[in-house]
Amino acid sequence: MTTPESLTFRSDVTVELVKSSASDADVLFAARVSTAGEQSLEELKKDPERSKGLINYLMRDRHGSPFEHNSMTFFISAPIFVFREFMRHRVGWSYNEESGRYRELEPVFYVPGADRKLVQEGRPGKYVFVEGTPAQHEAVTGTLRESYGQAYAAYQKMLAEGVAREVARAALPVGLYSSMYATCNARSLMHFLGLRTQHELAKVPSFPQREIEMVGEKMEAEWAKLMPLTYAAFNANGRVAP
Repeated sequence: MTTPESLTFRSDVTVELVKSSASDADVLFAARVSTAGEQSLEELKKDPERSKGLINYLMRDRHGSPFEHNSMTFFISAPIFVFREFMRHRVGWSYNEESGRYRELEPVFYVPGADRKLVQEGRPGKYVFVEGTPAQHEAVTGTLRESYGQAYAAYQKMLAEGVAREVARAALPVGLYSSMYATCNARSLMHFLGLRTQHELAKVPSFPQREIEMVGEKMEAEWAKLMPLTYAAFNANGRVAP
């Protein structure tokens, strides 16, 4: 039986780019096939820097399909409540998440870090989050740790009594960490980032939950290295997905 001392508490997320086939050249040959036909294959051998104006034009005028001819696969570890928001993004995404039916889930739980804003002020649709007091942070940390310990003990008790994993997991909270592989293309990732991150260059304001924004920021950093011209055009045009 796992004791409270053996539970793991985290306030971070893990994002690793495990596989990719993505470059700015992918955008260019896909775009130019409409006018160049088979000659668009020549774009594979050219320096994309020479055609950054075309990439910016495609982004600005929202010709989106050329940005779909690439692929990135990420390994992500985050609290379950992050994944439930994440998987609302369906177009251009593929997911495979670890299963509580087929494996015993590890006792790793989310506790907000000291920099996590805790207090919501304002009405729905027009609110902000502000810093919590030391007492509020202490209450959140203590309450969550206690709750997690009780939930995981109940989970293990049912497993020890022979209850199926798929039934026993019902005792576990959404603060439990899960892991998944998520595969997307640049267009679907841009749509995700437009909704799930806040940025000073964004034309359309977004109000993401901080924990999914943490995931988005790490994915964005990896994508920016793979497709720097596309990334620059995304920012230059208000971070609106084409």
